[in-house]
Amino acid sequence: MTLNKVPAVKILFVSSEVAPFAKTGGLADVAGALPKALRKLGHDVRIVMPAYRGVLSRFPFAVTGISVQVPVGGFTEQADVWQGAIAGVPVYLLDHPAYFNREGLYSSTAGDFPDNAERFGFFCHAALELCKWLDFVPDAIHGNDWQCGLLPVFLRTIYRADPFFAATGTLFTIHNLGYQGHFPPTLLKLFGLPVELNRIDALEFYGAISLLKGGVVFSDVVTTVSDTYCREIQTPDYGHGFDGILRAQHNRLFGVLNGLDPDDWDPQHLPVHPFSSQDLTGKAACKRALQQELGLKVEPEIPLIVMVSRLDRQKGFELIEEAWDELMAMPVQFALLGSGNPELEARFAIRSRKDRGRFALATGFNEDLSRRFYAGGDLFLMPSLYEPCGLSQLIALRYGTLPVVRSTGGLADTIIDPQQNVAHANGFSFVPYTSPALLDCLARALQHFASKAAWQGMMRYAMEQEFTWQVAAHRYLELYRLAREVRRDSKR
Repeated sequence: MTLNKVPAVKILFVSSEVAPFAKTGGLADVAGALPKALRKLGHDVRIVMPAYRGVLSRFPFAVTGISVQVPVGGFTEQADVWQGAIAGVPVYLLDHPAYFNREGLYSSTAGDFPDNAERFGFFCHAALELCKWLDFVPDAIHGNDWQCGLLPVFLRTIYRADPFFAATGTLFTIHNLGYQGHFPPTLLKLFGLPVELNRIDALEFYGAISLLKGGVVFSDVVTTVSDTYCREIQTPDYGHGFDGILRAQHNRLFGVLNGLDPDDWDPQHLPVHPFSSQDLTGKAACKRALQQELGLKVEPEIPLIVMVSRLDRQKGFELIEEAWDELMAMPVQFALLGSGNPELEARFAIRSRKDRGRFALATGFNEDLSRRFYAGGDLFLMPSLYEPCGLSQLIALRYGTLPVVRSTGGLADTIIDPQQNVAHANGFSFVPYTSPALLDCLARALQHFASKAAWQGMMRYAMEQEFTWQVAAHRYLELYRLAREVRRDSKR
């Protein structure tokens, strides 16, 4: 007797950023990890991203000889195609220097690039043309965030009668609803899209065109990156004006919790002072080394709170600022690694000088330093206003740095407070978005820290939890198949 093998699913994974090639946030981590997990399960997944400045010179991509052309504003724009790989997953770069060879991915120090709609509309259209060049007929096309919002729109309009994509389903993931891609309605003409799309049941959003709305309304399946966030964004408090749109799509809207690649984040692979849940000796050495590096007093019995974050209101910095005097009166040290809002950065720079020895600030994106923060901290602070999923708290768990979080989005789905379940506690959480609630949560964490045996028990439990991509990959496969079924049924 032979078992019937489940046929492999063919997936085109389209993302504006993919780690390790280009990254501004968690989207890149997802785009670099989920396709690898899908391939390990035996499926045929291909990644497409723009050829940003420096990618071709820093990573081994080969010329394919393929060029794709798409119409933009009455002209034909061309992208040359380069090919590389991540752990055996083919990665295709769309090389159009005028669009992508720039200082940043989406913006410069002067602000967002004014032609972002043109840049990423071209990217979406070129990705579809690449499929045809490769003769790769996807069962599902997976687009991510507003930069990929026109993918399903093009498929439902320009490619509607094209037999090549007749059986292709579309899945669209919202990684952060706060970024919606609002542009003037003239972008419809720019890409030869029907003017009828400028209506409330299509792309129109308060007088503008929303590319995120295009992804939500025109895709067969829509996902968010945690169950709680999926529920939250259907409410006015978290919906950023999209709650009604999302409630209307509730029967095809799903939450799938992000994961981590355990090989990428493993304290046993640290170049110095490695440790594990069985042997925590190196953890203390990591803390001591980080304190020395940052100019903090080397005090092993004082809890070291660390934070690795984008400097943005979403991340709860207003609570930290409101609670600052009380925080500095606690028997703690605090280290912050981040960049973003220049005003926030300047205010924390002043605090780092005023509270030297107690508070240390490091700015910019530095992955090696971030690993030293995760490895050397006792507590990881993440008091977010909202958090679609969050990877930082998952990384912190791997390194035994217990998270202190506001219970929202993916933080609520991953962090269990001792007040909820002592036996399965892996961190500390609070609900009201207030500085007193944050301070109370920190005070409870310090009480637990005072009991070394209990604290190490929580650390070991946290480090041994598995938030890997394997579970998420299986769920996405179910949803890719659902997307294809929805597409097939819509044609009956």
